[in-house]
This record gives sequence, C-alpha cells and structure tokens, in this order.
Amino acid sequence: MKHHAGHRHQFPRARYRVTNWAAYEAGLRQRGSLTIWFSTEAVQAWRAAPRTTRGGQLRYSAVAIETALTLRALFRLAFRQTEGLIGSLMQLLRLDLPVPDHTTLSRRARNLAVRIRPQTTGPLHLLVDSTGLKLSGPGEWQVEKHGSKKRRSWRKFHIGVDARTGQIAAVELTPPDVDDASQVGPLLDQVSAPVKSLVGDGAYDRTDVYVAVAARHPEAAVIAPPRADAVFRVVVETAPTPRDRHIQAIAEMGRIAWQRTSGYNARAKVEAAIARYKQVIGNRLRAHSDDGRRTELIIASTLLNRMFGLARPTYVRVA
Repeated sequence: MKHHAGHRHQFPRARYRVTNWAAYEAGLRQRGSLTIWFSTEAVQAWRAAPRTTRGGQLRYSAVAIETALTLRALFRLAFRQTEGLIGSLMQLLRLDLPVPDHTTLSRRARNLAVRIRPQTTGPLHLLVDSTGLKLSGPGEWQVEKHGSKKRRSWRKFHIGVDARTGQIAAVELTPPDVDDASQVGPLLDQVSAPVKSLVGDGAYDRTDVYVAVAARHPEAAVIAPPRADAVFRVVVETAPTPRDRHIQAIAEMGRIAWQRTSGYNARAKVEAAIARYKQVIGNRLRAHSDDGRRTELIIASTLLNRMFGLARPTYVRVA
C-alpha cells in the first residue's frame, strides 16, 4: 500500500444500527411532555406530618419540597418563579394544597434528605470522573455590570455512572482543590449494589483508590491507566498487585490494546453522562450555599436518570 507523507492512514469506523427506533422515538417525545399529575399518594403526603419533637411545625413534607425543587431544576427557574409555577399547577389541577414560598424552598433545600435513585439492577461497573460547575451568587451581577476581571467561583462535581445503563449512581460536590481520587470512597458509600469494577482515568491511579475499593468490594477490579513511567513493586514476581498486572499488560500489548481488553474504553460513557448533564441541566449551580448546591446536584441527577430511562437506544454493530 502506498503511503503519502503528511497523510494519516484512514481506518474504517465501526457502524451501528438502532434496533428499537419506535420505542426510542416515543421515549424522546415523552421527555418533552408537559403532562403533570399528582397521584393520590402525593396529595396525601404534601402536608408535613405533625412533629413529635420540639420545634416549629413544618407545613410542607419532604415530598412537597423535593417536587418543587425537581421542577425548578427541570425548567431552570429561580425560587420565585418556582413558587409561581407550583401555584399555577395547583389552580390548573384544582388542588387545595398550600404552595411553598421561595424563602421556604431556599431554606429547606439546605437540609433536605435526598439521595440518588438510579434505575439499575445487579452488580455495577462504576465509571468515575469529575467536572467543574460554575456558581451563581449575589455578586455575579457585578461581574456582568462592571466587567470585573475577578475569576468566577466554581465547585467540582464528582460522578459515578453505571456502565451498563448510563445511570448516575453517585455524586459528590467539593471545592475545586479536592483531588478526584479522594472522593472514590464517598462515591462508593452511596452505592448499595455490589461493584464489579471501578474505571477511571490516570487521576485514579493511586494506592488509596485501590485501598478504598478493596475495603468495600474486595472482589472488584480497579481499572486506571498507570503513568508512562510507572514501575513494578519490589515483590512483583511473588506478589503482584492489580496495578502491577496493568503495567505488565501495557508493556506486553501496548496501551491502546490494554484499554480495549481491560474495559477502560467504557470510560467514554461517564464523559457522555457529564455532557448530558450540562446540556440538559446546565453548567451552573444556582443555590447560594454548599448544602443547597449538593441538594440541587442530587435532585438534578435523579431527574436526569428518569429522563434517560425513558429513551435509550439499543444498538447492533453492523460493520
């Protein structure tokens, strides 16, 4: 085969065919549906149950606050606009239920007990990564009005995704100077199902990551690419570690082949999940406290799981 200098070889790309077009398109349409209803259980649970401890009586249950915050995340609303939306829904549905005001929503969001609810079954192959999310705050308008060159603040969004379903299984929110590897333990603590493997980029090639995974899921594999200058342990011939076996495999077959055979290439799905979050939810956190931001992140991730569960294509490789 002739080769012309300056030209790269073109390798054929794999092609796939979607086998469930009808169900997939119906699910995509359902994502945009504005049909909203309140079940009998939701109506009954809207008002808070009487308190049995000291303190002021809550007027709204956790269900009511979470419902309002979910609609806020879906339509990217401020708290006042969320209050208006809930009020209009009560009128349209002719429900005699109280409407939480914007101050209540902001206050309750800071201590609302919420958790990720992924639509997953069976053992997980957990894909981990992180990204940055901008902050909105009282001082943001000064940047817009006066052209301040002050760098805007942000938080780091740590995410764990189920490789099989693409569902977000765990999230953490930290200051930007917190390293990715240190959050493996907190992410794993949110996962109730057994974990078969944890896959991350080179930032997760650390001893404490292997320790955190082994402590919670002893049989789980850690798949993270060692650095190019990584070396074996002294006792590699008698007691090789999982990391030693990765180094050996890369030396024997090359890094590209190792990525394919080890399952590392599945990490592209966590990058897709991050892109999906920013496209649908946005790249900005609207709450003004870290507790409120974490609640916002969990509710938005759960909402995204529901939407992604409505429409997911099934592929078959054809070439």
